[in-house]
Amino acid sequence: MSASNSGVGKSQMIAAFLARFGEPPRWVVRAPGRVNLIGEHTDYNEGFVLPMAIDRDIRIALRPRADARVVVHSLDLDKRGEFDLDSFERGTGWLEYIKGVAHELQITKCQLSGWEGVLTGDVPRGAGLSSSAAVEIATARAFAAVSDLTWDVMQMARVGQRAEINWVGVDSGIMDQAASAAAWAGHAFFLDCRSLEFEQVPLPNDITVAVMDTSTRRGLVHSAYNERHRQCMEAARFFGVEFLRDVSVDQLEERGRKKDGLDDVAWKRARHVVTENERVLRAVGSMRRDDPAALGKLFNESHASLRDDFEVTNDALNWIVEIAQARPDCYGARMTGAGFGGCAVALVRRESAGEFADAVGAEYQSRAGMEAKVYVCQASEGASVV
Repeated sequence: MSASNSGVGKSQMIAAFLARFGEPPRWVVRAPGRVNLIGEHTDYNEGFVLPMAIDRDIRIALRPRADARVVVHSLDLDKRGEFDLDSFERGTGWLEYIKGVAHELQITKCQLSGWEGVLTGDVPRGAGLSSSAAVEIATARAFAAVSDLTWDVMQMARVGQRAEINWVGVDSGIMDQAASAAAWAGHAFFLDCRSLEFEQVPLPNDITVAVMDTSTRRGLVHSAYNERHRQCMEAARFFGVEFLRDVSVDQLEERGRKKDGLDDVAWKRARHVVTENERVLRAVGSMRRDDPAALGKLFNESHASLRDDFEVTNDALNWIVEIAQARPDCYGARMTGAGFGGCAVALVRRESAGEFADAVGAEYQSRAGMEAKVYVCQASEGASVV
């Protein structure tokens, strides 16, 4: 089924703020989720990625406080959280993403002011669309507004990434936070995860991006994500480099004939990362040429590599990708995000987007016995004050 945007709109959000605080908010800030078009598990290997920000976001309406407290009402969860900027400790739950950002900003010697507000959003949680990064970057945007901080997109992306790693406990690359902070509307966000240089690449003219939510979920902290990270580091040591970014396809093939000292599993992980980096570079070229057929072929190759070499798909992801790939209006499809559940992404002819969404949803329901929400997404801008 095709899924429309849900969640609390801006006017409802302001009404909810008024009901709690008796006056309108001083600011409303937002930060989008993202879908990764191609370049999976390359970010923490200092490689290349090509996400786009989507037209689903996390929004915070807020006003300053006279003290050092942060008070947040989650409208979607119907929960309230608060902490004191002068003294707070790690806990559990949704508030930890906000605490983590505050902690990292304080480490960088930012003088933070307290605030109170309401938070809502329509980025599906646990679907591989970076709802956590959107919360982190929206929080950074809120602190920047209330504390009069300079909004440097990559500096704030690093703050969000470090919050995820150091406070929440997930070995995150910087892709999610960077796309949420810095993307342009109508463009994909090509990022070199080593230099943090980025380029905005226009999307092909006659395609739309369909995000297909399998309704299966994973928890990154308790999944095999960190295990894959360790295996990549093991493979990098085998090749005598710090990160797999520095291994070429030719070097991979050469060492593949004499790989004593590296087990087969770590070898497959390396093969995915090295070939995926090459696919990202080719994908950027395809987009510059406005060649959706070539781009779709790279999507299909990426999914096969994630399924067979990196082993982060599941039955649901494979089924929905196969269903999409079989459609005549689909150029290509692949799982997206960390894997183990969540979403896949497809390149679809723009004029067929609605028909594609309905057909894929119906066939997936028949095959998997679960509902698939198919989001037809536009490429949106990064974090902003609205």
